[in-house]
Amino acid sequence: MLRVRCLRGGSRGAEAAHLIGAMLGRTMTGWVQGAFQSYSSSAAAAQPQRALEENTVTEPELQECPVCAYNEWDPLEEVIVGRAENARVPPFTVEVKANTYEKHWPFYQKYGGQSFPEDHLKKAVAEIEEMCNILRMEGVTVQRPEPMDWSFEYNTPDFTSTGMYAAMPRDILMVVGNEIIEAPMAWRSRFFEYRAYRPLIKEYFRKGAKWTTPPKPTMSDELYDQEYPIRTVEDRHKLAAQGKFVTTEHEPCFDAADFIRAGRDLFVQRSYKHMGIEWMRRHLAPDYKVHIISFKDPTPCTSTPPSTSSGRDWCCPTLTRPCPSGQPGWTVVTPPTPLIPDGMILLLLAVHECLDADPKRVMCDANEHTIHKMFENLGIKTIKSYFH
Repeated sequence: MLRVRCLRGGSRGAEAAHLIGAMLGRTMTGWVQGAFQSYSSSAAAAQPQRALEENTVTEPELQECPVCAYNEWDPLEEVIVGRAENARVPPFTVEVKANTYEKHWPFYQKYGGQSFPEDHLKKAVAEIEEMCNILRMEGVTVQRPEPMDWSFEYNTPDFTSTGMYAAMPRDILMVVGNEIIEAPMAWRSRFFEYRAYRPLIKEYFRKGAKWTTPPKPTMSDELYDQEYPIRTVEDRHKLAAQGKFVTTEHEPCFDAADFIRAGRDLFVQRSYKHMGIEWMRRHLAPDYKVHIISFKDPTPCTSTPPSTSSGRDWCCPTLTRPCPSGQPGWTVVTPPTPLIPDGMILLLLAVHECLDADPKRVMCDANEHTIHKMFENLGIKTIKSYFH
């Protein structure tokens, strides 16, 4: 799920972003529109047809931009929910091997490039549809990516692969203010995943949103450490603690889900090397600060933020990514152990994936009774939906 639009206003730094941005936006928009209209009138007198064509292509619709999100907890108005239809098992490449447990390797070796089990997909599709219905009942606008055929094999000058899915928009897309950023992910099976979201992004762009695409990685062999020492979970703990990952500094790459937004501050876990994070730091400066946080995690490349800061003066880290130390002004709440079955091979939604509807409501998996109790003890209402 990707938070696209939140209620204007907010907390812990978002107020300033919203208020100042709105004030400056109204002032600058009026000045820019006046100047543009004046320029357009002059240009139209000399080249009427050319001016008409340019205005048709580039001028956004004169309405409030539908994209606006500065944090993870403001009241949710619009969200993109992914699709599990036609999902394929990713080919067993080095980057997939580095981020899966060895007990599941035979599954990927046998079924890589093939469809997930049919009954598994039917359940996933039904659960996601029900989640969308619940969100709509809560007053949230739900958008979906396009259904795609992920079975076709594609070739680039550097590799050959099949696709995977469009189930996790939180991995590939990131909203900062009114800007949509497409993440340059590092899995070859997800190289063309952006295509499922392009119709939505173009529509947001036409309505005034910014649209940024970082340099697309070639995903050549040089991007990966082909000799990455993957044997046991303990080995991965040690490698992650040493800052060693399966990717190299050959080109920038990152997952959007590695970032947590908190007003003008963004926190990022290291799933890959520094180059992708440095690209984001330079791109967002000076308006935003990017802070790196590291975890001793056996699978550092993840689809889940390391913790969810909920705008309530407390944060809830995941069990495998505990907060390195107490943070001034924040209460750290340790979540219970997930109840998800160990037999799940690859999740279409992550363990303990929660979506803040507002500071007093959170959507979470209906199966996770212990997490419900934790939120209730904190005075938070849980909106339950099945999405194992």
